[in-house]
This record gives sequence, C-alpha cells and structure tokens, in this order.
Amino acid sequence: MKHYIGKSNPMHAQFRAQSSYTAQHFSWQCDAAGVATVMLNRPERKNPLTFDSYAELRDLFNSLRYATDVKVVVVTGAGGNFCSGGDVHDIIGPLTKMSMPEMLEFTRMTGDLVKAMRGCPQPIIGAIDGICAGAGAMMALACDMRFGTPTAKTAFLFTRVGLAGADMGACALLPRVIGQGRASELLFTGRAMTAQEGVTWGFFNALYEGGELAEKVNALAHELAAGPTFAHGMTKTMLSQEWSMTIDQAIEAEAQAQAICMQTQDFRRAYEAFAAKQKPVFGGD
Repeated sequence: MKHYIGKSNPMHAQFRAQSSYTAQHFSWQCDAAGVATVMLNRPERKNPLTFDSYAELRDLFNSLRYATDVKVVVVTGAGGNFCSGGDVHDIIGPLTKMSMPEMLEFTRMTGDLVKAMRGCPQPIIGAIDGICAGAGAMMALACDMRFGTPTAKTAFLFTRVGLAGADMGACALLPRVIGQGRASELLFTGRAMTAQEGVTWGFFNALYEGGELAEKVNALAHELAAGPTFAHGMTKTMLSQEWSMTIDQAIEAEAQAQAICMQTQDFRRAYEAFAAKQKPVFGGD
C-alpha cells in the first residue's frame, strides 16, 4: 500500500471536506476563500456553552487539522456578546450532582477544546464584543489573535463560582499573553478586564467600534487566507512548541521548519513573483 495523500488516493477526501460542515449547536460558515466563521448563537442568553456545544466545538477544531479547504477561522458571538461561559442551568447545575470521575471527564473535555484550537494549523481570530466570560474568555484566549470593541468585558470568573482560576489552561496561557502579575490578578479576583486594559496589556491586538469589528476582522482573515497557508500552519506550530524549548532547541527547530517550508511551491512562487516584479499568488502547497 502506498502511504501518501494524493488526488487519486481515496483518503484525500477527508483532508478537504470541512467547508461544507453543518453545525448543530452553533453557526458555521465557510466562504470560497477558505475563511470560516464559528458564531456562538444563543444571543438571548449571551451565547453560553452547553455540554453539546463544547463537544461539537472540540470535534470540529480537531477535524480542522485535516481540512485543507479551511484556511482561517474567525470565532465570534451573536447579538452583541461573545460568550457568557458555561450555561448555569445546563452545565453548572448538573455538575453539582456528578461524581468525581464524571466531573473529571467534563473538565478534560473543556480543556480538549482549547487544545484542539491550539492544535489546528489554521490561524484563529477572535472577534469579541460585549461579555466574554469564563469558558468564553478561555476560547478567546485560545485564539491566535483577538480583536475587541471598546465595550468588551473579559472575565476569568472561575473563583466567583468557588473554583480555582486554573481552568482550561488559564494558568499557562494567560500569563504568556498579559504577564504573570496581571494574570494573577484576574485569576484570583475574577474581575472583568476592560477593553482598554485588554489592548494595553496585549490581550487584544486592537479595538474597533462595534460596527467595524466584523469588517476589520474579515479583512485580516482574507489577507491571511490569501497568504502561504502551509507556512502559516508551521508558524502556529512553532509558536506553541517553542514555549517548552531552550533557545538552542528553538533555533534548531526553526532551522528544520524553515527548510521544510523552502520545499513548498509557495516558496518558489514568491521567488518567481519577486523576480517578475509581481505580487505572489500563493496556493498553500
């Protein structure tokens, strides 16, 4: 048996089939440019997550590791809010009646959502308006870039419900984004980080008025989708893996990563376009 993926290989279909995915517990759309949008769409409750939406989001982001037709993912919420966290009635209440093994199964599933978002090769952009709390704040943190509105309020409010601030990777991810002291404050107190604090501290890349947010994020998503998407995936991989490397290990890993990228057609396309004084048209291969 030949162990490769090619157009004649029947396995190839699973590597390009996610743009037509039909979501059950949130909205999913993918345009012809390969820009997909995940919209949490329970606006009457400020878009809380349920057991089912957690599991479906985890499975979707895991499947994106094999989806060559999806190049960038935008994550947002409907109705002027991003996500209010886990649904109090559908999740918090039932959790109080579960056994420890059942609780551990749930907490592992929520962490697996963050791992799936960090593990898929596509850049993920968070478009965050209004309330962004609890598990919603962790989904935002798991994005590669975040853009907000001046009214966005982000709260890692786990201590407010009697839990540790260590949830879904918060104690690992948040200090790396905003610093240890600021992360400690938010995780101990559960207070909301204002949008201005978020952009000053580096949580948000930029703030836009509500009417501009979707337009600005969509423009960036299409810019990335038109770029060398294989190389984008490599960049995301190295950004994650190098956290646990020494400088020497990181430099060697990047040498190997760059040598792999130099074998792509996009590298050749960029050179040929430069020589012809034209803008390169990347193909992602």
